[in-house]
Amino acid sequence: MNPSQLRDDMPVLDETIYLNTGASGPSPRHVVDATESWYEFHEFESGAGPGMYEPAFELFDDARATVASHIGTEPNNVALTASTTDGISRLPLAMDWDADDVVVRTDVEHAAGILPWRRLRDEYGVEVRVVETDQGWIDPDDWEDAVQGATLATFSSVCWTSGVRAPVRELTERAHDAGARVVVDAVQSPGQHPVDVAEWGADAVAASGHKWLLGPWGAGFLYVDPKFAETLAPAQLGYRNTVDPYADPYEYAEGARRFEFGTVAPAPYAGLRTAIETIEEIGLDTVQSRVERLTDRLKDGLGDDRLVSPREYHTGLVSFADDDPEATVERVAERGIKVRSIPTTGVVRASLHVFNTADDVDALLDALDG
Repeated sequence: MNPSQLRDDMPVLDETIYLNTGASGPSPRHVVDATESWYEFHEFESGAGPGMYEPAFELFDDARATVASHIGTEPNNVALTASTTDGISRLPLAMDWDADDVVVRTDVEHAAGILPWRRLRDEYGVEVRVVETDQGWIDPDDWEDAVQGATLATFSSVCWTSGVRAPVRELTERAHDAGARVVVDAVQSPGQHPVDVAEWGADAVAASGHKWLLGPWGAGFLYVDPKFAETLAPAQLGYRNTVDPYADPYEYAEGARRFEFGTVAPAPYAGLRTAIETIEEIGLDTVQSRVERLTDRLKDGLGDDRLVSPREYHTGLVSFADDDPEATVERVAERGIKVRSIPTTGVVRASLHVFNTADDVDALLDALDG
């Protein structure tokens, strides 16, 4: 599959110029077909054949293996979740906390990277340190100062407000040198550029398939380093995350599997598997080179005075300053163009993916000037 074929397989593009993948990527028809056909098989046919559970567990294994291969790890290090928020939120509940602990985050985290730690502050007295950034740029020295004495440090691989791509390995190493565990919110990375969790070195990485991978909602994943996993006791307990659910005492499953605790809908993971295979067939080199050309075109048209995102290529997220972001989003929507505002920073953000075209960029620029 190439970008033009992908574009032709995306019904939403018949209705709009879609420049909002950073919020949620529209799935191509064949990904939705894979999800729906698996759902029909499971509900209409499997009960009369192998039963409902065996095919579901086989799909989980296959999806886990597909995710693991895509992010550079082994299947046992991957837990299937509902979303990035779901994956991140499972971690603090699996750790012991008291008032002597410290969590470090940046000032540009999504709510998923803020609320779990705020809860620890409110319920356990954990100190939460916030590292200030420059439009998403994390100064490694400021980060190193902040993580001294910390229990856990967390940041995003890509800043959701500006598209800045973080030096994940460097920030991780500095936090590890200070004795802190590292959790990375990677939701804006898979499908945009290669993700190698082994190279990153973080203790946990959470992501989802419904953005740049163009998968369905309800299919996320959580990488957990195996040594870190063995120290965790998830709050949820069920038949899927124990070695023997009827044993007393019970024993958690090895690795990240201890975070998969009960029955969930399998079909979204059929869609996730197909979505990853599609992105890999197109090739991340193709994705990056095309997105770089498109974002350069948009940045040239916007001009440096308005641009909030880096002038050089980082990702497909392009943010620019606007006096009334919500009004601008509504105005371009009247021209059939979907972008979004970021209320916390006063910017408009466009997301450019491999299915977008130069005509899409020009239409947005014309709408902004009109």
